[in-house]
Amino acid sequence: MGDLELELYPGCKQFSKLSSLLKLFHIKCLGGISDKSLSMILDLFKEALPEGNTLPKSFYDAQKMIKSLSLESIKIDACPNNCMLLWKDHANADECVKCHASRWKIDERNNESSTSQCKPRRTPRKTMRYFPLIPRLQRMYMSSKTAASMRWHSDECVDDPDGIMRHPADSKAWKFFDEKYPSFASEPRNVRLGLASDGFSPFRNGHIAHSTWPVVLIPYNLPPWLCMKQHSFILSMLIPGPKGPKDKIDVYLQPLIEELKLLWEVGVVTHDASKKENFKMHASLLWTRSDYPAYGDLSGWKTGEVVGCPSCNSDTSSEWLPNGNKQCYMCHRRFLPLDHKWRYDGRTFDGKQELRPAPRPLSDEEVLQQIDAEQAECNKKKRKRDKKKTKQKKLWRKKSIFFNCHIGVVF
Repeated sequence: MGDLELELYPGCKQFSKLSSLLKLFHIKCLGGISDKSLSMILDLFKEALPEGNTLPKSFYDAQKMIKSLSLESIKIDACPNNCMLLWKDHANADECVKCHASRWKIDERNNESSTSQCKPRRTPRKTMRYFPLIPRLQRMYMSSKTAASMRWHSDECVDDPDGIMRHPADSKAWKFFDEKYPSFASEPRNVRLGLASDGFSPFRNGHIAHSTWPVVLIPYNLPPWLCMKQHSFILSMLIPGPKGPKDKIDVYLQPLIEELKLLWEVGVVTHDASKKENFKMHASLLWTRSDYPAYGDLSGWKTGEVVGCPSCNSDTSSEWLPNGNKQCYMCHRRFLPLDHKWRYDGRTFDGKQELRPAPRPLSDEEVLQQIDAEQAECNKKKRKRDKKKTKQKKLWRKKSIFFNCHIGVVF
């Protein structure tokens, strides 16, 4: 409260020390100003303002003042082979429980002499930075303007007669979710999220093979001109490189899934600044958004294989292209109307008429049965140590962490 009530300079009634710093940091974030540039601006303002002003001299000093207002992040060490996270019961472990890989880097400087009395410095080999979701969702309702926008999908979004989807609330998945969980849909302030993830190289040098994976959440309660803006995205975690997690991305998603389960099953008490009241906020992960390889990592589907189409499932038609060295997926004419002329035009396509109906989409229960059956067959072969190659088409690489919990996800 001291910095909030402290005048920026003697006699200033418009700005306090804290409010001026928050406005400067807001400009820094929106304009992409560097730390060094902000320090130069603060130094200039310090000289321009009257004597006795309370403005800090540098960005470092300003950052210390507003640190208590920032949202925290958590560092969680991980196995260098992506086997497990070293947290909770294994927070103090020195090695991975599964592969026994060391948690710490070997610092040769500390091995110079065994008689050294200095305590060796231990640096983890792999550390994930996790940004807790619940306080960030609660922060969105602390602003009266943002809190009102979080109800836009219910208060102002209307179905258009032309059938054009202008917001995810117009989609079939959203409406199906509302019908399946009416108690969740009855509170418009409950948060509906989408998850996106992909790898990128944090270095300017493109020759360095390094892949860091951010996991981003998008709040779809907001209107369409806000929900896809950069300032609306919620960074959930940063999965370190140098290689991507691939199938083992589920290991790193555990803290997020734990929070999502709490938000779905129990909820958290949140203050709505626009209505000036408390409510119990729930949240659901409606869907994921990614490119096709990342889709396989998140869902467990075998992309790029003989049966690489999740819509066609086991009835996928594919052909290997020896010159292109990749699979080509055929017979897309099955999705056309039964009386479409292209179905009977074999000469233009592969020389055959396509008279089969479109593949039937599987229900969520059928998908889970399919995954469980494949896992049981795989475990059976491991017990028998059968190393013979079979021609059976394997559809799934794993059972995704999204299938192992109930958080309202709709794929």
